[in-house]
Amino acid sequence: MPEEVLVQAASEMLDWPDANGKRCGMGVMEMSHRGKEFTSICAHAESTLRSLLAVPAHFKILFMQGGGLAENAIVPMNLNALRAQPGQRGQTDFVVTGSWSQKSLQEAGKYSDTHLAASSQASGFTDIPDPASWEIRQGASYVHICSNETIHGVEFQALPDLKALGSDAALVVDFSSQVASRPVEWSRIGLAFGGAQKNLGPAGLTLVVVREDLLGHAMAICPSAFNYQTVAANGSMYNTPPTYAIYMAGLVFDWLQRQGGIAAMEVQNISKARALYQAIDSSGLYSNPVAAHCRSRMNVPFFLRTEALNDAFLSGAAAAGLLQLKGHKSVGGMRTSLYNAMPLTGVQALVAYMQEFERRHA
Repeated sequence: MPEEVLVQAASEMLDWPDANGKRCGMGVMEMSHRGKEFTSICAHAESTLRSLLAVPAHFKILFMQGGGLAENAIVPMNLNALRAQPGQRGQTDFVVTGSWSQKSLQEAGKYSDTHLAASSQASGFTDIPDPASWEIRQGASYVHICSNETIHGVEFQALPDLKALGSDAALVVDFSSQVASRPVEWSRIGLAFGGAQKNLGPAGLTLVVVREDLLGHAMAICPSAFNYQTVAANGSMYNTPPTYAIYMAGLVFDWLQRQGGIAAMEVQNISKARALYQAIDSSGLYSNPVAAHCRSRMNVPFFLRTEALNDAFLSGAAAAGLLQLKGHKSVGGMRTSLYNAMPLTGVQALVAYMQEFERRHA
């Protein structure tokens, strides 16, 4: 979270001011989600986000709950029936490039006829299969990808063009850890979803951006609160939304605008990632296994030459104020997250520590 956002939220905790600075006598957590105060907060957040991400008018922006994991079920319940015959399960195709897309495939299998269109598991999820090699079924309702795999550090640098691949399936993108870090190619997307807790705000809010023509196809078993058409028709107010998380996300959206918008954030993110990858690649102690063309700007895993040094590296990093560097338990090593709120100075501090640690343990 950006520090200035946290400072602003703290100042408004007990008494929220409207756009004119008029205090309303209560904090956002105390507001009715249908009251004029919160509806203005929500409307502002949605409008600002649409502008920031350049979301076209024929897409609906939905504020939901459940995180990305819940969307792994909610998406197929809403979309897999697009082309299904009555009484049949719809076809959904998946490109698996890491742990999160793997989870998506497994969960969707409860609701649809799933198919593995491509996978990089054989390489240890260190690459992205060439889209020309993807085996997409002609009857598929959608093709699912995770645009950035946080655990393995693999990122799509450009979204696939399914039409160029001869498919008219909708592209579904889990962009939880990529959203707002770079511009979005909406012309290639049918639906994008993501948990807010990487680049948008605190945990609790889930963002769904869905093309209007994909609404109205939900399975009969889909809960009303998870039916995209119902949520859209009620302006994300069918059930009580995560009000405080929406408010906090709105503050982050305003902060992003003050930074120069998404294009400016992309420039900063490229600089941060380049500085860290250069430090790793020029080292004799550290390594990153991901293919250069799909290295993540958001999540950089790296490994020390010997695991015996891991504990010393982490304890020294903590002493230097560099926290949460331990890699995911499924892959080990180290992992650095370079989300929007992480300044370049933080990356420079990490690089300086890594270089000093290498000098002491050469």
